[in-house]
Amino acid sequence: MASYWHVHAGDYARQVEAHPLTELAAVWDEDPKRGHAVAEVKGIKFFESYKDMLAEVDAVIIDTPTTMHEEVLIAAAEAGKHIFTEKVIAPTWKEVRAILDAVEANGVKLMVSLPRLYFGYTLAVREVVENHRLGQVTLVRSRLSHNGAIPTDQSPTGWLPAHFFNKEQCGGGAMIDLGCHPMYLVRLLLGMPDTVSATYGHITGREVEDNAVSVLQYNHGAIGIVEAGFVNRFSPFALEVHGTEGSLLYSTHDEKMIIRSTAMGQEYVDEWKVNVPVPQDDKTAFEQWIDHINNGTEAVENIQLAADLTKLMEASNRSVSESRAIAIRELA
Repeated sequence: MASYWHVHAGDYARQVEAHPLTELAAVWDEDPKRGHAVAEVKGIKFFESYKDMLAEVDAVIIDTPTTMHEEVLIAAAEAGKHIFTEKVIAPTWKEVRAILDAVEANGVKLMVSLPRLYFGYTLAVREVVENHRLGQVTLVRSRLSHNGAIPTDQSPTGWLPAHFFNKEQCGGGAMIDLGCHPMYLVRLLLGMPDTVSATYGHITGREVEDNAVSVLQYNHGAIGIVEAGFVNRFSPFALEVHGTEGSLLYSTHDEKMIIRSTAMGQEYVDEWKVNVPVPQDDKTAFEQWIDHINNGTEAVENIQLAADLTKLMEASNRSVSESRAIAIRELA
């Protein structure tokens, strides 16, 4: 384990412990106090030196501050260690290119935690879109928000760790953290846009945004809308796909997927149907990573979507800082 900075580090450690082919062997942390505490609880070795830890393990899970990713991922690749990393790969496309070059040069297996790609509802929506049951897709909207920045009796600053509001460590706020998930889903369903425009809000007055929207614009006329926030107590996850022949809606408030379309028979024209089959979740990103290591295969789609995700996040951040739409080609 390379750091317990991220809130999901413990989740990944438990996946390691649960998998029959993996063992939690060691931890390094840029915060030695935190690393020592984890090592004591887990009964594993703590390393003061990241390089020394890499010399004694087969693979590494990266949960450092986002802005450290380039350094720690490249070091792991050059040490010949397989890499599972929290999203985003890195805050900028320039950093991601350097990381991917190191991964390729050293023949290690990379997997990025993009968990909602493998949820049953995503598999169902993807099947509907790929089979043109909505006609030409014209708009995709996805929203993910929680109350992590809202003060509570237990925490006057909210339940998110204070460092999640540190721009130097995170590279941003609600959009680059929580907005990653709706962003890669919109990218999955619409492809890469031509330009990105973003608006960020600061409800709780933090250094980074806690309320955010990015609009993905396509030259052929389609629009993608990505919404994220840390200041919504009961906001459900939502995914909408609209096309020339129909629309599909899914929300976790009732976990139902409804569709209405002229491309699916008269019964789907007359009224909304809620009988869209939602399959079981696919294997987790972690499980797929282990499969790639053992089978000598590559996580081609995962890595491409993760690379594009960084482009979209960098474009969103630049759009806000420069008060203009950012063309994706500007990042090349």
